[in-house]
Amino acid sequence: MSTQPRPLIQAPGWKAQLRDAVRDGEALLAMLGLSADQVGLSKEAARDFPLLAPRDFVRRIRHGDPRDPLLRQVLAVGDELVDVAGFGADPTGETEGAIARTGILHKYAGRVLLIVAGGCAVNCRYCFRRHFPYGDNVISRRAWGDALGYVSGDTSITEVILSGGDPLIADDRALAELCDRIAAIGHVRRIRIHTRLPVVIPDRVTDALLDAVTPAGVQTVFVVHSNHANELDDVVGQAFARIRARGLVLLNQAVLLAGVNDDADTLAELNEALFAHGALPYYLHVLDRVRGAAHFDLDEARALELHGALRDRLPGYLVPKLVREEAGAPAKTPLG
Repeated sequence: MSTQPRPLIQAPGWKAQLRDAVRDGEALLAMLGLSADQVGLSKEAARDFPLLAPRDFVRRIRHGDPRDPLLRQVLAVGDELVDVAGFGADPTGETEGAIARTGILHKYAGRVLLIVAGGCAVNCRYCFRRHFPYGDNVISRRAWGDALGYVSGDTSITEVILSGGDPLIADDRALAELCDRIAAIGHVRRIRIHTRLPVVIPDRVTDALLDAVTPAGVQTVFVVHSNHANELDDVVGQAFARIRARGLVLLNQAVLLAGVNDDADTLAELNEALFAHGALPYYLHVLDRVRGAAHFDLDEARALELHGALRDRLPGYLVPKLVREEAGAPAKTPLG
C-alpha cells in the first residue's frame, strides 16, 4: 500500500479523466521514463486489444521501473502475440450456451449477469473478455424490456450482477433507471456490481452514483478488482469509505498473475491493504486461459502453494477463496 499521500489537487470529473486516459504505449513509457526495448512494447498487440490506462492509475506506477506490477497489467507487449495451446477467445464458455438473451449471461443457479457496458476505464491485458463480442451483447436501454422480462419470468433468480466491460461506465441516470427496474422484480434480493472503476478512477464513486445503484427493496453489493497493494492509495481508500458509509458490502476479487502478485508476501500485503480500506478479500482467481495472456499464467501447483502460504500467515477472513472458472461448470471450482 502506498505510504506517500497524493498531492491534494482538484481532479477533473470522472468522465473527463476517462477521456484523458493514456491510449498510446510510447506516450505511457515517456511518462514513466522507460523505453520500448526495456519493456517489450508491441504496437501490434495494442491494435488487437487497445491500450487504455487512466492517468490517475499511471501515477501509481513506479517511475523508471520496467518490472512495475501495475505497468505489467496495462502495457501491450509482444508476449501477447504468441499463440499458446489451450488459450482461446472464450476461456469460460460464455458465448457457447450461457447467453440467455441479448446482454444476459445465465451460467449459475439463482443469478444472472447483465452486460451493461462494453467499455472499461482500463484495459487489463489478462482480461478474460478481451475477445468477447460486445457489439452483439451489450444490454442497451431498448433491450432492457426483453432482458428484465427474462429475469421476471424465472423466480429462481434472486441476484442480478451488473458487469461488462465495466457497468459504472454507464451514466448515473441510466444506472438508476436500470436498478429501479431490477428492484421492482419481486424475487430479486440483491444487485451485485462488478467494477474496477473505484480502483482506477476513484472519483467515479459519488453520492449520485451510490444513490443510483441502491434502490429500495434490494441489497447492493460492490465487488471491486485489485491485484496489488500499490493500486490502493489514499484516494482509493476514500472511495471505498464512501461505499462503506452507505452500509454496503464491499468485496474484492483478484487474479493470480505471474510478474504481478505471484509471491506470498505480495498477496498478503494486498489482502491486508484491502481490509485496511474496508474491502474483504473474496476470490483469488487462477488465470482464465484467454488468448494473449499466457505470459501471466501460473501452474496450479504454484497457485496452491501460494494459497497455502496465505492460510499460514493470515487470519481466515483475509484469505480469499482460490478458484478457477471452467466452461460449463455449475459454479466456480475451488482449488485445494
